[in-house]
Amino acid sequence: MPPPDGSLQTGFEKWSADFEYMRQAFAQVLRDTGDTDTASFLEACFDGGHGLQDPLDTRRLQAISIVFQLLDIVEENTANQMRRRAEDPRHGETEPGLWLYYLNELRQLGFSEDDIRAFLPTVRVEPVLTAHPTEVKRATVLEHHRHIYLLLVERDKARFTDLELALFDRRLLAALERLWRTGEIFLDRPDVDSEVRNSLHYLRNVFPEAIELLDLRFQYAWSSTFSSPPPEMPQLSFGSWVGGDRDGHPFVTPELTAKTLLQLREIALHQLQEGLRGLGSRLSLSPPGGVTSAALDGLIHTLAAGLGPAGETALTRNPAEPWRQLINLISIRLRHTAAGSGPLPYASPDELLHDLAVAESTLREAGASIVADIDVRPFAAQVRAFGFHLADLDIRQNSAYFDRAIDGLLAAAGVSPGGYSTWSEAAKIEFLSRELTSLRPFAGPRMELPAEARDLVDLFRNLRTHLDQRGPSGIGNIIVSMTRSAADLLAVYLFAREAGLLADLGDGPVCELPVSPLFETIADLEHCESILDSWLSLPITRRSLAHLQKRSGEPTPRVVVMLGYSDSNKDGGILASHWGLLQAQRGLSRLARRHGVRTDFFHGRGGTIGRGAGPTHVFLDALPAGSQMGGMRVTEQGEVIAQKYANRLTATFHLERLLGGVTRTSLIHSRAPHAPHDLEPLWARVVESSFRAYRNLVDSPGFVEFFRQATPIDAIENARIGSRPPRRTGRATIEDLRAIPWVFSWSQARFHLPGWFGVGSALNQLRTAHPEDWDQLAAGLRSWPFLVYILHNVEASLLMASRDIMDLYASLVPDDGLRHRVMGVIASEYDLAREAVGALLGAPAEIRRPRLMKAIELRERALTRIHQEQVHLLKSWRAEGGDEILSRLLVTVNAISMGQKMTG
Repeated sequence: MPPPDGSLQTGFEKWSADFEYMRQAFAQVLRDTGDTDTASFLEACFDGGHGLQDPLDTRRLQAISIVFQLLDIVEENTANQMRRRAEDPRHGETEPGLWLYYLNELRQLGFSEDDIRAFLPTVRVEPVLTAHPTEVKRATVLEHHRHIYLLLVERDKARFTDLELALFDRRLLAALERLWRTGEIFLDRPDVDSEVRNSLHYLRNVFPEAIELLDLRFQYAWSSTFSSPPPEMPQLSFGSWVGGDRDGHPFVTPELTAKTLLQLREIALHQLQEGLRGLGSRLSLSPPGGVTSAALDGLIHTLAAGLGPAGETALTRNPAEPWRQLINLISIRLRHTAAGSGPLPYASPDELLHDLAVAESTLREAGASIVADIDVRPFAAQVRAFGFHLADLDIRQNSAYFDRAIDGLLAAAGVSPGGYSTWSEAAKIEFLSRELTSLRPFAGPRMELPAEARDLVDLFRNLRTHLDQRGPSGIGNIIVSMTRSAADLLAVYLFAREAGLLADLGDGPVCELPVSPLFETIADLEHCESILDSWLSLPITRRSLAHLQKRSGEPTPRVVVMLGYSDSNKDGGILASHWGLLQAQRGLSRLARRHGVRTDFFHGRGGTIGRGAGPTHVFLDALPAGSQMGGMRVTEQGEVIAQKYANRLTATFHLERLLGGVTRTSLIHSRAPHAPHDLEPLWARVVESSFRAYRNLVDSPGFVEFFRQATPIDAIENARIGSRPPRRTGRATIEDLRAIPWVFSWSQARFHLPGWFGVGSALNQLRTAHPEDWDQLAAGLRSWPFLVYILHNVEASLLMASRDIMDLYASLVPDDGLRHRVMGVIASEYDLAREAVGALLGAPAEIRRPRLMKAIELRERALTRIHQEQVHLLKSWRAEGGDEILSRLLVTVNAISMGQKMTG
């Protein structure tokens, strides 16, 4: 590999030195605990010594896994330190994808300071935490990782004396020994409560600090670019599916959802009270000349009078420190809010923000602007992000479940003999539209209902209770997965009516809850425009969107549309998936403008390329012109949450890249022409060829059998890495298998097939049959960010795959004919894809992607040995069964996941 220059070479040197330091420290832990053989084996794995083929017992597997984890920690810290270096003006560099970079770029593109300032309030970004079964690490292990990471950061910053260095080394050895002695894998499948606790960890312990730093970085970037005071940062908030996503998840009950909503609110209010306690202790300032401004003094006395004896008592404390008095009074109001009793509780976070705004503005008037910037403003940013609810809890359920529940509801009410689920779309829409002109529910309070109808009625009644007691904050979108018709969305309105969540405000019923379609398959993406058009044309939809707009204070009615990257890929392959998503966003945006609504897309991206992953700033650049209107939601799934958000600097970087990138892209889209790229007709033919190649493979006789034998899917189905079952209904088909274990299985066996299959034959056909089109594609590639993004992602999947390891896993297929037939197709497609993608992108990957190539190289020897062991264990387990072999097998699953930094 040719050596890189400049900061990249500096990063490589730090990466290598820190990894060697951590690896030697772990080897010392092994030797100190009497495990010299394992320490020697690790040297063979990573240094090329003898003994690599020695028996691989559980301890050695776990040791390799830990070295992979340490490598991940080193890479994370190196990336953060190199970004810090790039932001140092002395190095003359600006890190792409961050606020300073984006603001300068927007100014160069002709956007004025006033343009940007006016647009910022329209931006709304919401990362949504999900509990998909892809996080193989226990929460305890993640805590140990965080501690080791912080030690590495401390080592970078400190100037140790000899004594301090010796003590530091002992602390590191202790941290490594704790990690070594902690069991890595889940002994039992985690329940939903434990997944809720895991998501709360980030919302409570990481994001508040990250938002504080994010706001300070935004202030710095703005002040470095423009002369005016920095405005408020664009809106960043958080969502969650954990405790609300019931699609195929029988353990997410109405009671658990209600409990989660309450828990989120309690933690949000407690967190704000803790923040106010710290803020009050810092605002111990006295006003200039001892004279308090009229605005500050007036608010203090208004609050004190309204709070009664508690307010009067607060006035007697800190008499010369008016800002501290104000914060103490705000704390009392917030305490009354949390308790649900006492005078003058806050009705909404906006009231709290008003009081904080008085504190901030009067500090500036008193000449204490820097105190306002450092202390008050970042806390206000937290209030805007978390409100009184911490995160919006989405409720997701499958359209087929709603159909069956309506069947049961109608049968129980004696309205219909049943069979609603078999009606035509037109019949369903006609029936539901007629029913939804009335507020009369089908179900009485004590009516016996079938299980699915009872589940949904109870769920919506719990949502009604929350809304009545605490308002709409905290309830996210009601998402209908596998949306196939406008009737699927009207079904939500019907169950809302059952719980009294339909209200008549004068011109007809409106729904109090926001409803979102989820379009997942290739066919759904093709039909989504007509589905949404039908739904938006219904009077009850228009009234409901207008009602929600008025309630939120937004200037335009807004609908959130979720797009599924995983299932569309599983359905049609990577090129057809991305093409369908591109066309869907373009068509839906056009439709939204016609209906006078704003469409915010909710991108259901996973942690691997086969499930929509890719660099955030490049992903945003690849969105179709005119589709990004200011708002965006995006899922953060499974192991990706820890990779992005385990530590403050890393979390801040990813949030800044997302928030700044959405701001930049939305501004550009507000002016960009919406015409398709010139290459689109040509690329559509490539996509069609790719789709046919992909479907020919997955529909071929015996393919499911090959998949189940040549990958560890059966072991993954027995792994304890998520509370949700791996299949939707339990049928052993590709369609029924969730996209996550589908991708997980292929990545474990190093096929990475969802990230590239179908690309090779499609490009090769274009190149051989239409060379002039191939030349046009190659010449115009760089002018189309969408195509660059896809090809770079496909190339990454190809580089992470391994032909030798594929053959190793294919040897598990006992039927020679089946193995040779399917593997022949896969191998040919792989070779064609590597050659064609490489030809389009130009220079060898070693030159263009040195970081990725180095990351693969560092892991490859050890990974190969674990793959060999996993194949051996799969043979034994499939032949003999037994929990002991399964446990060892799951350790290999864990180790390979660590080595590749991905699952599904």
